[in-house]
Amino acid sequence: MYELPGGTAPNGPMQDYVMLYPEVVQAGSLQNALQEVADAAGHGLVVELTSSPGWRHVAARVESGSHSACALLALDERCFIVDCWAGAVHMATGSTSDLAQVVGALHSWLERPRVDELIAQWPFLRTWELARAHERGEAVPVRWRQLREAAARTPHTGLHDLVEAAFEHERLRALSPGRSMHWLTFSRRAAPPICHDLPRAMPLGNGRYRVRLADGRLHELDSAAEAVVVIIEGIPDDAAP
Repeated sequence: MYELPGGTAPNGPMQDYVMLYPEVVQAGSLQNALQEVADAAGHGLVVELTSSPGWRHVAARVESGSHSACALLALDERCFIVDCWAGAVHMATGSTSDLAQVVGALHSWLERPRVDELIAQWPFLRTWELARAHERGEAVPVRWRQLREAAARTPHTGLHDLVEAAFEHERLRALSPGRSMHWLTFSRRAAPPICHDLPRAMPLGNGRYRVRLADGRLHELDSAAEAVVVIIEGIPDDAAP
């Protein structure tokens, strides 16, 4: 049996991690291990537990204002998984086997760099188009383009006609589009959570569509164009980004 320094055999919730993460097990949790490295580097970083009690030994987070990041241990290989957030927007993710790299990336993200600057400094992380668009304040048009491209790949579902009909209207084009199960949704904001007081629509097949208004009323229409008319009529006057 593997023994920690001092001759102590691992047990309890960390015993499955001892071979891959001996320094984390010795520290007692990922939070403690990250804090020790951060303190040694002089980062002034405060590492916290996550909100889930079930992850208290193998996950941790940091936060400063709107920026936050979390780290998690993988079980089957030595791999620290890192996710960076700006508010509710997922901005970057990645994994590394180096605990010091994790601490460095967490510290850098709380300094509020541009996401591409973060990736350049810590290449184990990656980002994506929508994250960059959120930084530029252009998330809504990017979400529309991505949704139109995705819908065009499955024209037989009826979603493509619905998305294109909605995109024709300036008032809907100003809102953030999304998908929730089979529903096409609209929101005042591009960042989660989406607004739930705006109409949504879904294809039923055979060219028919269902529109659900905020008060729960349902309408079934014979074309995407008719569905969009009902959507626009059901949008509150204050529905603006």
